[in-house]
Amino acid sequence: MAYQVLARKYRPQRFADVAGQDHVTVTLMNALTQQRIAHGYIFSGHRGIGKTTIARILAMALNCRNTIGTELRPTAEPCEVCESCTEIKAGNAVDVIEIDAATNRGIDEIRELRDAARYRPARDKYKIYILDEAHQITDAAFNALLKTLEEPPDHIVFMMATTQPEDIPQTVRSRCQHFSFHAVKLVDILSELRGIATKEGIDADDAALGLLAEAGDGSMRDALSIMDQAIASAPVTDGRAVLDASQIRELMGTVPNAVFEKILQAVDANRSAEVMTVANQLLDSGNSPAQLARQCCRYLRNALIAKIAGIDVDGNTTNGTAAELLQISPDEQRRAGRTASLFTEEELTRFLQVMLRTFDELGYRQEQRFHFELGLLKLVHLRRLLPVEELLSAIPVSPGSGGTQRGIAPPKSAEPQAQIQTPQLTAPQSRVPQELPEPAKPAFSPFQQSTDRKRFDDPPAAPQPIKPAAAVVDIPRDKPTPPELPKPAELKLPDPLPLPVDIPMPTPVPVPLSIPVEIETSAPEPEQPLTPEPLVLSELHAEAPTHQATPQAIALQQAAVEALTSAKGQQSAADAMDDAEWTVDGAILKVQTNVSKTMLPIVINAEAEKLIRATLTGTGLKLTLLAGAGAAAAAKKPRAAKAGSAQSKANAHPIVQEAQRLFNAEIRTVIDLHEGD
Repeated sequence: MAYQVLARKYRPQRFADVAGQDHVTVTLMNALTQQRIAHGYIFSGHRGIGKTTIARILAMALNCRNTIGTELRPTAEPCEVCESCTEIKAGNAVDVIEIDAATNRGIDEIRELRDAARYRPARDKYKIYILDEAHQITDAAFNALLKTLEEPPDHIVFMMATTQPEDIPQTVRSRCQHFSFHAVKLVDILSELRGIATKEGIDADDAALGLLAEAGDGSMRDALSIMDQAIASAPVTDGRAVLDASQIRELMGTVPNAVFEKILQAVDANRSAEVMTVANQLLDSGNSPAQLARQCCRYLRNALIAKIAGIDVDGNTTNGTAAELLQISPDEQRRAGRTASLFTEEELTRFLQVMLRTFDELGYRQEQRFHFELGLLKLVHLRRLLPVEELLSAIPVSPGSGGTQRGIAPPKSAEPQAQIQTPQLTAPQSRVPQELPEPAKPAFSPFQQSTDRKRFDDPPAAPQPIKPAAAVVDIPRDKPTPPELPKPAELKLPDPLPLPVDIPMPTPVPVPLSIPVEIETSAPEPEQPLTPEPLVLSELHAEAPTHQATPQAIALQQAAVEALTSAKGQQSAADAMDDAEWTVDGAILKVQTNVSKTMLPIVINAEAEKLIRATLTGTGLKLTLLAGAGAAAAAKKPRAAKAGSAQSKANAHPIVQEAQRLFNAEIRTVIDLHEGD
């Protein structure tokens, strides 16, 4: 016969053989005795803890041909001798169908199962369906099974085993009895391994079996698989395999916990170099940083639990919680107790938090070695920190607190007037908060409202100059203002700093210039000659030189302005062309506008440019539009007034001319009130 692994060879065949699941086995045996059989069961829990095994045992107990209470079957356990029990144990029973739900997870497979469930079993009492990894079934397939689960035939029993019960719809879970399996305890795994080692003829000490049990991590199947591997790699003496702890550590790729005990001793002694040396030796030996961080987290957890459970350096404890909280071998309990004696519970908690974060970061980091070394150095740095409680206890009680605890200040004096009447004037002092005694910290929150605090509801006043005073007195706002203190004659106080105030600036006054200013005009009129006279000016402005426009340019400008004015929506372009300087340079007509480069294409659009070019027809001139620096760059040129218009009459008026001469005025808009007459 072919070799059979230990996990299959020693698979339980009775409820009593299942380790660590008494709450499930006792319930099922009572239900079998009372004939309270449900039509649907859900077995959920950790991997390798007996879910499918119990489902097979329950199937054997349901279809066993011997009645409970008889000589062959005195209890609810299956008899294991009848034809049904032997067929189910061998896995070839017709009426017990075990389906891998991870493969048959679709709605078509579940429909076939539902159709086949309508037929009665071929020989046994129940037709049993065992769905392994039931959480892999799709939602549509579960919905197709709902009606059969709610109202099944009396000969159908569904058993679903899963590691993720939350993925099963609630509508399915509510129609079944749900059993949550526990992780197998270390002592139960250790007992099973010891019994199997005896049956297999293997020499194994408690340290080696303890390592195998810890490696199982609550799973009996994982522990048996690692034990099977360790037996294959163990040396053989006198025909018997010998299991050694060091050989098992090398097989699993772990290091002894004595290494982490040494690291934490160096952390306690504040020796960073020793911590890095040990870490370097571990990494150079080929150990994975992630595996080392994981094992360090487990060791710190054991040390923390040993601190909580009160385990001393000898492994003894004052209460019975150590066996439940710390499921490790006695040697490891003593080691964890020695480490726990070096630190406080808070420090061990911080260490565990740092290493858990380091282990989490190693999963997606490139330089895992550096992050692992950094995590170990953080443990040394955390050891150097002082607790907040120690810092607070070192703060002395304020003298003004009157010896009260928690720094509660005593009540204020009820005689502020007496303090005001007799001030001690010794020397000029400034209001410096550092020189005053610091008030004690209140026990309540500093943001909490208090009735004895001053409230400043008035709007904030303007900043006042700092005046030196001999005494600083707090005057409550709800009391009358005290009389003004007399100033001693013999004490001369320095003048306070002037308060910065807003002083209105005086209006500039015209200043007559003694030097006559000559003003040149670009086109002086013969009937109004300009003579140099002294002017009264407040500011002198440098004007840009103007160019003399030719009669041809003036005529073209007037024609373009009239064309744009008569056109609809081109008033802005007409104003821009009227304000521009038109000059003829050979065969080029240059139009220097006051419009910026950005606004020129907007003001002189395509239609306006077309109208301007139409006025140049027959002249042979080429139009060039030049952008200016904006409205503020150059002064606006006065528009040419038409003969006989209101503007020309205003320009000829003597009062207007005198205003232009004295104030350099400019006529912008003229309103003719006679146009409506």
